[in-house]
Amino acid sequence: MPSFDVVSDFDSHEAKNAVDQANREVTTRFDFKGTGSKYEIEENLITMISQSDFQLKQMLDILHQKLAKRSVNIACLEEQDVEISNSEARQKITLRRGIDADRARKLVKHIKSAKMKVQSAIQGDKLRITGKKRDDLQAVIALLKEHDIGLPLQYENFRD
Repeated sequence: MPSFDVVSDFDSHEAKNAVDQANREVTTRFDFKGTGSKYEIEENLITMISQSDFQLKQMLDILHQKLAKRSVNIACLEEQDVEISNSEARQKITLRRGIDADRARKLVKHIKSAKMKVQSAIQGDKLRITGKKRDDLQAVIALLKEHDIGLPLQYENFRD
């Protein structure tokens, strides 16, 4: 039976390169001179450090541009609240990887409500779709592309 997997992923190497480029731009820009503004990346967490909330917003803009140039979908970013203490402002941004259980259940429910002749199963942080015909699977891909869940979706491991 034909099947494929629905996943939400990004290229972590490209994300790291984008953060490095954003760091270089912040250090050379005149409006950030002497502010100590910088980006730090660890695994799937980016920390922006600056002097004010306004500068953090500018830094977020720069980060979005650099990620978009490197083909990392910015929908996988989850921004947390700004933390301001004394003369420093911090904001943490999580790079989301995988489909969490709640979103996976919503996707399964959406596929079932479309009354398509496919089966969907949640397997960890991905969704496996199986069906008898390749056309049914392609219809599910089209359906999921129209439906917005707040995560970038990729379709891989297509088997006939």
